[in-house]
Amino acid sequence: MSRNDTGLAARQASAPVCMTATGTVLAFDFGEKFTGVAVGESTVGVAHPLGLIVAEKSALRMDEAAGLVAEWKPGFLVVGLPLSMDGAEHDLTRRCRRFARQLQARFGLPVKLVDERLSSAAADEALRTAGKGGRKHKLRTHQVSAQIILQSYFDDPATS
Repeated sequence: MSRNDTGLAARQASAPVCMTATGTVLAFDFGEKFTGVAVGESTVGVAHPLGLIVAEKSALRMDEAAGLVAEWKPGFLVVGLPLSMDGAEHDLTRRCRRFARQLQARFGLPVKLVDERLSSAAADEALRTAGKGGRKHKLRTHQVSAQIILQSYFDDPATS
């Protein structure tokens, strides 16, 4: 069976390339206590919520991230960058940048920062629409936010 220019190989070659040609990507929605995690495959370009890191201390957060990196073996990482609506940075932005630097230093992987404005609101809305909103499902917001952050990167890697 031969492949021609209209086959799968040609479509894959013309697909937008993220940071690596192929590979698993982990994304983090950083928070001081709760950090949402999502996973996706860069060639497919679809993100999925993965879980939640519950840790207030940086060392514990990094240990949890280490387990995920060991399990999923990502080619690169994405971290949501919290900014004010006017684009200004604030205290959480600085903490998030430090988290991204720590990830890069510890795992030797490229880390892409992605504007995460309104990702939590979008996650709340998506959960409400799915019948999973409200206080009972509050912790799911963080991992769905991570999914939205990663999906926005897949959809337009040039804007991050």
